[in-house]
Amino acid sequence: MLGAPPLLGIRVLEIGNYMAGPFCGMQLADLGADVVKVEHPRAGDFARLLEPLASGESGNFARLNRNKRGLAIDLKREEGRAVFRRLAKEADVIVENLRPGTMEDLGLEPRSLLDSNPRLIYVAVTGWGLDGPYAARPALDIIVQGQSGLMSITGEEGGAPVKVGVSIADLTAALYATIATLATLRARDRDGRGQFVDISMFESAVSLAVWEAGMYFGSGEVPRAAGSAHKLVAPYQAVAASDRHFIVGATTPPNWTAFCRVLGLGALESDSRYGDANARRHHRAELVAAIEQVTRTRPAAHWLALLRDAGVPCGEIADYGNVFEDPHLLARKFFIDLEHPVLGALRGLGSPLRLERTPVRHRRAGPLLGEHSAEVLREIGCSDDDIDRLASEGIIARA
Repeated sequence: MLGAPPLLGIRVLEIGNYMAGPFCGMQLADLGADVVKVEHPRAGDFARLLEPLASGESGNFARLNRNKRGLAIDLKREEGRAVFRRLAKEADVIVENLRPGTMEDLGLEPRSLLDSNPRLIYVAVTGWGLDGPYAARPALDIIVQGQSGLMSITGEEGGAPVKVGVSIADLTAALYATIATLATLRARDRDGRGQFVDISMFESAVSLAVWEAGMYFGSGEVPRAAGSAHKLVAPYQAVAASDRHFIVGATTPPNWTAFCRVLGLGALESDSRYGDANARRHHRAELVAAIEQVTRTRPAAHWLALLRDAGVPCGEIADYGNVFEDPHLLARKFFIDLEHPVLGALRGLGSPLRLERTPVRHRRAGPLLGEHSAEVLREIGCSDDDIDRLASEGIIARA
């Protein structure tokens, strides 16, 4: 029997644009929190402008903001701020990814919100963190990727700078913000008090450099881009077949032995240059040349079948056209369809969180601008006359 979602009864106010704050809010909403997305009544989240658009609505916005309710309110006007303070007084969590100081400029200083609601958890996601010499700098995912070192190890050795294909700094910060929210909710269960959380995209991106930090702090070696190859072991990379590249990871002794036998390269096992994964890494160029002399003779599918039969980790290099039709993902029902009032049924990505007894719930696509404004305001005691007046004065928008 299924239980209630893990975060049922938790109210989250989300204020932000594009990725980090909204992706964190989506995780919390998937887990059952009532996430109220707060937007400006005329502009809204800038992600609403992202193509493809249909009837003025962005499918990308609707997917990223699933399971949320939409409140459109002008926080630059005092009456709008007063409504937000009332909401914050009853909220469990605020998640925002605005420029540092924006909430203070609006007269909604986070410390004052925490003082008014001692159980409140305030999560601020910024580019560089709220202090330090970079704090006031603008931040975009690509800027953080560049400064975090990620671009220095991505791409081919000696090639032009290449960023990770997805917005990894934004998304990693969002996941850390989600972890922090869950941890602080647990701490509040224990001691009854909320707290402030400072999440930096920069630190989040740098935190991914696990092997790279080991190399530098251990030996002083500065890691460099190496294409698809692993920094520490080999073979663990893409190799060329007669038709295309495929991936192989033969790093343990049993896998290395099986790999050599499949390719007919048993002589490599007795070659001192390739005695273990570390030695193979130091002689990677010669090793890969010897491997590809064989693999280039047959198609990738031939080698993948043989290697899989031998238990050697290997795989295709898929594009997203392949991924979004992948039979394994389809069998596990990873893709979901959510109804949108304008766009109709939207197919999108499900959640990788698979909780047996309290599963994530996918209820609806992202809201229209102000779709739930009246509903949310009624919940804090606003009358229909008050809501009508706020709408007529442009302080709120409602769909």
